[in-house]
Amino acid sequence: MLKEVANIVRGLSVDAVERAGSGHPGMPVGCAEIGSLLYGEVLKHDPTSPKWPDRDRFVLSAGHGSMLLYSLLHLSGYDLSLEELKNFRQLGSETPGHPEFSETEGVETTTGPLGQGIANAVGMAITERHLANKFNKEDLKIVDHYTYTIMGDGCMMEGISSEAASLAGHLGLGKLIAIYDNNNISIEGSTDLTFTESVPERFKAYDWHVIDDVDGHDINDLRKAIMKAKSEPTKPSLIVANTHIAYGAPNKQDTSDAHGAPLGEEDIKGLKEFFGLPVNQEFYISDNVKDYFEDRKDILKQNKEKWDEKFEEWKAKYPDLYQEWKKAFNLEVEDGLEDKVRNLKIDTPIATRKASGAAIRTIADKMDYLIGGSADLAPSNKTYLDKYEDFQRNNYEGRNFRFGVREHAMGGIVNGMSLHGGVRPFAATFLVFSDYMRPAIRLAALMKQPVIYVFTHDSIHIGEDGPTHQPVEQLEAIRSIPNLKVYRPADAEETKEAWIAAINRTDGPTALVLTRQSLPAVRKENGISDFDQGGYLIRSGKDNYKYTFLASGSEVSLAEEVADKLEEKDIYSRIVSVPERSILIEQGQNHINELIGNPSEKVVAIEAGVGNGWYRFLSKDDIVISQEEFGASAPGDEVASHFGFDADKIVSKLTD
Repeated sequence: MLKEVANIVRGLSVDAVERAGSGHPGMPVGCAEIGSLLYGEVLKHDPTSPKWPDRDRFVLSAGHGSMLLYSLLHLSGYDLSLEELKNFRQLGSETPGHPEFSETEGVETTTGPLGQGIANAVGMAITERHLANKFNKEDLKIVDHYTYTIMGDGCMMEGISSEAASLAGHLGLGKLIAIYDNNNISIEGSTDLTFTESVPERFKAYDWHVIDDVDGHDINDLRKAIMKAKSEPTKPSLIVANTHIAYGAPNKQDTSDAHGAPLGEEDIKGLKEFFGLPVNQEFYISDNVKDYFEDRKDILKQNKEKWDEKFEEWKAKYPDLYQEWKKAFNLEVEDGLEDKVRNLKIDTPIATRKASGAAIRTIADKMDYLIGGSADLAPSNKTYLDKYEDFQRNNYEGRNFRFGVREHAMGGIVNGMSLHGGVRPFAATFLVFSDYMRPAIRLAALMKQPVIYVFTHDSIHIGEDGPTHQPVEQLEAIRSIPNLKVYRPADAEETKEAWIAAINRTDGPTALVLTRQSLPAVRKENGISDFDQGGYLIRSGKDNYKYTFLASGSEVSLAEEVADKLEEKDIYSRIVSVPERSILIEQGQNHINELIGNPSEKVVAIEAGVGNGWYRFLSKDDIVISQEEFGASAPGDEVASHFGFDADKIVSKLTD
């Protein structure tokens, strides 16, 4: 039966790509048996309840083969119609070119940038282990599921997959099963051109359970491999499935031509003849396959209902645990937590990274689903939750996560943790290394995942480490990512507010950009109540102010120092702190004009990074004092002064 399912999947996939005039038919055709076994027999899921917490997760890491997934979701009974398959890659359809989370029912994550999917799968498997250890009882196990992923040669080549697989092996994630579509073809041709390593040996070195040399077109061989994978509870498993790209296409099988373009009429005809499909009928689904999945849908629904009964029993027997469960899956913020954070006593001057550390530890005490860590920089990022244990293979309930020096994988893993549900993940590194994880940050924003990033050492002020570690363009780069909120607080009080904003945001990621150096408390003329508007007035400058200063982070206190020195010359200034610029822009131009006021001379934006994003607030005669070149190695204050971030130098620039 599953062989027939696989053939139907092939027909649907090639027809959809052909009708669209673009797409990737080779992988769905080559992996049809793998996908059909997973959706037709292996996966624990319920198409009528696609968000069931204890479902198996399937991640198509090789996201270009999206028609494999769409075909299987349609056949399985998810809310994805045949008409949507016919609208593959069309504007507004539920079948975009690559799988997109929240666009298509049953799609667990957005994939396509190769390697991201396996990192997401590692994050999902991590969360399953964490929740199982937190909520399961000996008599009632309510978290017990697998994470499956299909990877291609491209995924294997990307560095993120190496980082993620290394960590998964270290953690012993036995409920993670990766299937390697080993077809030896990439866009440019045979993988012999660039990729001749032994993948099985590589994964054995990562401490994975490797099941090698499996026939990817033999259902029984694949079934045995999955059974072997499930029999190893202490290691993640890699199934190396040997396949043919565009299997059965008379001219394009085993060629790169089948990777990213329609097969064409001749090869589709030959493929359909080879597999006994009606040659002249598009989007054909046999009655046998329809009936098979209807019966399976009923069985899956019954299994899920049995879990519901067990969950109700668990809920009644362990009501305190259920309350924790509900808070975690709904991302509830406990009443009084905001006040607790605001009332934290933090002596100043203090680095905002240290103020952040105090805030996150306070939040962790009241938000027991907050979990995360750093890319080997916890002592510098101040993100270690010192009351709680580490997440390791012998303690999956730990809340401190050791990502190691793996920024790219860290970004993909926390996305998977968030997508799984039941935890609120955070990740930390130096701001300059946000470049290493930017693809994953972008995907978090695209998927509207409420991941929290802690980026410290935010400017040239870090000093002696020099220009390799001094971010210049990174702040503006992450600000440019749609749906990412980027807070750069000016002092401890703003840092606490930034954390409050981050934990309350559930429709996208938030980045906190923090200093290494100590900052004084900013003098706020009217308090901090307007912080949530993205920018607010901290000094009005009386009625005869000459300058309006716009700044974020450490440059706000610099603006205050400049304003004080100007006042000694009877020149008054207005100061606006802008902790989150995109939110300020959302307030509208009238609000911004009112905030900036009508200075008699100039608006001056100050930022120790590239300044191009500030020009939208300025007129042609206004000034941006920014860092438009790489930094230098020296004590931080000397570096800042050298590049003009010095109150006396700015006063001279404005008054000479």
